[in-house]
Amino acid sequence: MTDRVLDGVTSDPVAMGWMQGMPPPLERRIVAAHADHMRFPTNRYAYSNMREFLPTLNVARGQGAARALPVALRDDIDAIVFTPLGDGAPVRWDDGLIGNYTDGIVVLHRGAVVYDRWFGVTGPQSRHIVFSVTKSFVGTVAEMLIEQGLLDPSAPVVDFVPELARSGFGDATVRQVMDMTTALDFSEDYTDPTSGIGAFSAALGLTPRPPGYAGPQDLYAYLPTVAKAGTHGERFTYRTCNTEVLGWIVARIEGQRLHRVLSDRLWGPLGLADDADMLVDSAGTPFAGGGLNPTLHDLARFGEALRLDGAGVIPPAAVARIRAGGDRAHFAQADYPQLPGWSYRSQWWISHDAHETFSARGIHGQTLHVDPAAEMVVARFASHPIAANGANDVLSLPAWAALAEHLQRG
Repeated sequence: MTDRVLDGVTSDPVAMGWMQGMPPPLERRIVAAHADHMRFPTNRYAYSNMREFLPTLNVARGQGAARALPVALRDDIDAIVFTPLGDGAPVRWDDGLIGNYTDGIVVLHRGAVVYDRWFGVTGPQSRHIVFSVTKSFVGTVAEMLIEQGLLDPSAPVVDFVPELARSGFGDATVRQVMDMTTALDFSEDYTDPTSGIGAFSAALGLTPRPPGYAGPQDLYAYLPTVAKAGTHGERFTYRTCNTEVLGWIVARIEGQRLHRVLSDRLWGPLGLADDADMLVDSAGTPFAGGGLNPTLHDLARFGEALRLDGAGVIPPAAVARIRAGGDRAHFAQADYPQLPGWSYRSQWWISHDAHETFSARGIHGQTLHVDPAAEMVVARFASHPIAANGANDVLSLPAWAALAEHLQRG
């Protein structure tokens, strides 16, 4: 919608006037039928307002009291300086936020809010899509079910979802799905509309379907079409369809759709303060692989609960399994040059660094970063023009490390 080269300042959705006016002029409208909600720079408005463009269900917070987040804001964080990955000129913390098209960021230290900042149309009450950060919520619930004896990670997927018997998941185990070591004919190439993720998105209805589309009309119709390619359990390969299967398993065990599972298992018991939205397909199935839209402070509360070994809600043994990580040799085969020595476990990214940091990560810069050694949690919303996290990791990863060091010094 524009030929200008836009940076984190000039793409500000308020300055650009998206959806302003009653009614907004045609040239400033964001139209889902044109996929504007998933295209830069209009995504800088849309990601904080996805209910305007796609159907959602409500993840209810329940009737209990919200978990308090004390506020002890610091004025010394913006001046932190770090060196981007691959060297380069030093960057200030606040400039790094602009460079990564940040929409909102909250930092907790020892459970208190020490930093928060908002950009564009995003604020404390915004429900912003977190894309694949959603996966970590689903993986956490699966680990809770394992701890309760309701889910056997070594069991075949088809024990829970027999509809997948003739698919690539037909001889996979639950653990292989949880850790994404399945061998499937599915590519997660966000730039290729003919890839596996492109077909997945068409079934979901995340963007308009191409003319003459005759494929699956919903997620549960799509998943049985995913074929096998190789041998399960030999390597990590990031594929969103795994999480959709895991979400199906969780929903089957709990006997209700995933948005209600998240409400009953996490939102209410953890004292999250606000309702969230969850994108759904045409059959009303919540998008387990990337459809969650929480507020930023609730995302931080979830991270703090994991830092505190489950905060009395998530069984400590479940948290311990997540934080222990997966098979690093399996992960290394996936070739993430900015994540050396990492692994993937139960839908979480595990660093295995000296601080034992672990993260939930979503496209376009969505982040929940937990640093147990520094007693720090970082929650970030963003709308980076490039989907893959490698584009923002150059600034993000050294920024989190520099912040942790700063907070540990006092």
